[in-house]
Amino acid sequence: MTSTVRGVRIHVTGIVQGVGFRPFVFTLAKRHQLKGWVRNTSAGVDIALDGQKQALTAFLTALQQDAPPLARIDDVSVTEVAPDGFDRFVILESQSVAVARQPISPDVSLCEDCRRELLDPEDRRYRYPFINCTNCGPRFTIIKDIPYDRPNTTMSVFPLCDACAEEYADPEDRRFHAQPVACPDCGPHIWLEVAAAALSKHEEALHGARRFLKEGWVVAVKGLGGFHLACDATNDEAVTRLRNRKQRIDKAFAVMFPDMKAVEAHCRVSEHERDLLLSRERPIVILQRKPGSSLSRAISPGQDTVGAMLPYTPLHTLLLERAPGFADAWVMTSGNISEEPIAYKLDDARRRLDTLADAFLMHNRDIHIRCDDSVVRSARGDAYPLRRSRGYAPTPLAFPLEAPPILAAGGAYKNTFCLTREMYAFMSHHIGDLENFETLQSYRDGIAHFEHVFHVRPELIACDAHPDYLATQYALSRAEADGLPVETVQHHHAHIAAGMLEHGLAEDEPVIGVAFDGTGYGDDGTIWGGEFLVADLRAYRRYAHLSAMPLPGGEAAIRSPWRIALGMLHQAGIVWDASLAPVMAASEEERRILKRQLELMLNTPLTSSMGRLFDAVSALAGIRQQVNYEGQAAIELEAAADPDEPGSYPFAREGKLLAIEPMLAALLEDLRAGVGKGVISARFHNTIRTMIMSVCMALQAEEGLRKVVLSGGVWQNMLLLGSTAQQLEQAGFKVYLHRQVPTNDGGLSLGQAAVAASRYRARKQN
Repeated sequence: MTSTVRGVRIHVTGIVQGVGFRPFVFTLAKRHQLKGWVRNTSAGVDIALDGQKQALTAFLTALQQDAPPLARIDDVSVTEVAPDGFDRFVILESQSVAVARQPISPDVSLCEDCRRELLDPEDRRYRYPFINCTNCGPRFTIIKDIPYDRPNTTMSVFPLCDACAEEYADPEDRRFHAQPVACPDCGPHIWLEVAAAALSKHEEALHGARRFLKEGWVVAVKGLGGFHLACDATNDEAVTRLRNRKQRIDKAFAVMFPDMKAVEAHCRVSEHERDLLLSRERPIVILQRKPGSSLSRAISPGQDTVGAMLPYTPLHTLLLERAPGFADAWVMTSGNISEEPIAYKLDDARRRLDTLADAFLMHNRDIHIRCDDSVVRSARGDAYPLRRSRGYAPTPLAFPLEAPPILAAGGAYKNTFCLTREMYAFMSHHIGDLENFETLQSYRDGIAHFEHVFHVRPELIACDAHPDYLATQYALSRAEADGLPVETVQHHHAHIAAGMLEHGLAEDEPVIGVAFDGTGYGDDGTIWGGEFLVADLRAYRRYAHLSAMPLPGGEAAIRSPWRIALGMLHQAGIVWDASLAPVMAASEEERRILKRQLELMLNTPLTSSMGRLFDAVSALAGIRQQVNYEGQAAIELEAAADPDEPGSYPFAREGKLLAIEPMLAALLEDLRAGVGKGVISARFHNTIRTMIMSVCMALQAEEGLRKVVLSGGVWQNMLLLGSTAQQLEQAGFKVYLHRQVPTNDGGLSLGQAAVAASRYRARKQN
């Protein structure tokens, strides 16, 4: 070895396991005539190299610029050492490093190479429902531990046949160390059950399931992260039957289409929406339905949108294959009874889905952690997440706040939790609404799994200030048991903090936070939700808010918007005209009791919630008096709006209070004059936008603030979001929307972690 040979040691962190990184390094080293080795560890990827200086420099450049498509490199550290005298380049066995942590790749949709092989009669994996390679397939849902090697996954029970073992061991093969690699000879298989009895398996099972679906049956399909309930999306009777069985009265079902041609036959699709549908994450994308679509109206009652997705596994690809007489769209909704977690184990599915499904399409590749489908919208040319789960979780977010490891518990609805360690925030998959034992157990299991695989031992716990949230109660009991400090974070501050963190805004630079949602525990003990905050990551000030309105019956009012509408009218001193829709929705006895309740303020909490204001206006406009799922009244109010209506209603700003009485009076005049629902809805939306502009302009004039963060569940309203963001930008404001975490309560845990970390840093500095 000549004196010009140099040695280096390289440590790479990021998503660099299970994504073809080692064969990429192997090929790169051979190309540059370098000797040494590469290996996975539970702390990342380590590389040892001997070679000429120029070759080493070229290697390091290509390492970061040409990494595999699924890889995400967060850091590369290089140390010069004496050459070791390596005579070749090899891939070493993985090594476990105590207490090390390593990001895990999310599950990835079927790649085009595997899709071609799946449909190639000459390929040995022809029509094999579990075909995958280094560039696609399950990751997160099958991992039990890191480093990401087959023995640490649920695939460990399937010994490789000789042909698969040869591919698995060949660094130049696309399936080198693809941990779920398998074939019909050695891997998982499918079978079809009816009444717990197996009818058929393999290809016959697939054909049987397709035949049942064609005939109008509901079929439970075991997928990547759990079970779906499937039926013909063009069959009104089948969709209605599924809706009744699932106890999901009105909430929309997701629809899976075989290809983009089918999507475009039923929905309007922009270029960006097309990119989202075809992305490797394969989320559900909310699209506008075409008027002539043959999809059953029972899929999304009261809405003109469709939650569309494309097949993301080989099993889905085969199940949705086009053929004469078969529909070009199938309902694919989560396999659960409403509000329960998705079923993901065979026996659990047989027990919980028995009354929902007529047949079961099963497989024997175990799912270690359940994971629902992700849901996104396209907003202003970028992704706008509504549920961050399969395909995205558990990809970590950057967390540039130095603090001890934090567990952030999240909220009560659309729950996620978040663990932080060093530069990463590991946000969980979608857990759901913490309203029952099953979901709470799923939540606890998820936290235990994340702490294990990411080797995080929390030293600080953050939670919502609401004492009745199950997530808060878990956080407090966990903190007491482990002797840990707790940081309680106000709900709307967490919303704004999440937006600040994901955009990398300075932790001590105040922004205008417009936090609009349905329910958030306020510092004064009332329910907040129509908030204008001046906030940084450490603290906030409530600058302005909707004037408090009565919520007669509390939760009962949320389920019955007519109660909120009548409460608002009573507070404003407006007589309950018998012609008003919310008056007609209640019986005489109900109105008598409600009036007495309002007079005495019995079980009538006060709220400044923008979400509840939307509910009340929906009821007044005659759109929705009872709701069957969260946000239904507001969603249908938005759907009714006339996009060409420019008018708005008056409101009054009295110090911090934004009074809605002038708006109510004008809205009632419209109703008496016979103005249509579409115009009333549009004028209301325009009023809220004008209100936002008024407050933001005042804050700019008084305090020089020009950065605006929009967060909270109300900002799922695309009509309000689009027009407000555009008008703010035209006025010179910089507007920040959520792009990585949901704007609803699914993003709370990230904000809680950010606030807890920032306050910790402040205490440390002082």
